[in-house]
Amino acid sequence: MTLSTSLVFLYRVLTDAIGHFIDDDGFAVASHVALSTLLAVFPFLIFIAALTGYLGLNDTADQIATMLFDAWPKQVAGPVAGEIRKVLTEPRGDVLTFGVVASLWFASNGVEALRTGLNRAYRIHDTRFFLFRRLQAIVFVLLGSFVLIVFALLIVLAPLVWQAVLRDLPELERFAQSLNISRYVIASILMGGGLIVAHGFLPAGKRHFIDLLPGVVATLVMWIVSGAAFGAYLAGFANYVSTYAGLAGVMTALIFLYLLSMAFILGGELNAAILRQKTTR
Repeated sequence: MTLSTSLVFLYRVLTDAIGHFIDDDGFAVASHVALSTLLAVFPFLIFIAALTGYLGLNDTADQIATMLFDAWPKQVAGPVAGEIRKVLTEPRGDVLTFGVVASLWFASNGVEALRTGLNRAYRIHDTRFFLFRRLQAIVFVLLGSFVLIVFALLIVLAPLVWQAVLRDLPELERFAQSLNISRYVIASILMGGGLIVAHGFLPAGKRHFIDLLPGVVATLVMWIVSGAAFGAYLAGFANYVSTYAGLAGVMTALIFLYLLSMAFILGGELNAAILRQKTTR
């Protein structure tokens, strides 16, 4: 493929993706995904707190909350993380009671919102049985909880293991910075893996792994850029307190999630546009 042909193909893909994003009510769907995600965060972490409490890992839920909000701009994460910590400090021994089961159900609503966004992006009418989709969403929440718990334990145990190794092999000290960097690499891999699983299994139909990568990579890049840009905007210009008063923290988080949701849906639109252009060619 020549350079000019590649540029034409890229132009057609981008205009197709953006055009379909607008035609598919991408802005409205992103609002739905953002609000559903924000509403699902508290039940999701409550469920994790109950589960880790049952397993005897009492501080793990707070570590997971910290890990989740580390990637957010501090102006966004601060108010929400503070409220979540208040919730997580309540002792929870009520695993598998109605409250925790309800938390699991409400957390799965966030997964269903992601499914809706991807089905619209790939232009698929999902005819699968409602109960199957809901059970799949609950399985996603359970698997996500398990992965986050394991990752949180690795973050806690890794420094302890590293210090024990350094006592016997102090010459490895120079690799300490590389170890810290690897933690961020692992976090990126987890996010990328989560996006691949979401694109591969949430929407109806079948897609090859290679067909998912462009949208996943584009989503990760847009998340990084939008997070940095929104954080800089909040630090330098925005004053939501004067507009929303006590709701400023929630509104800031909602706008941030709206930006992330648009990037998520655009990733699906990009994959769908590439598939359409390949079929046309």
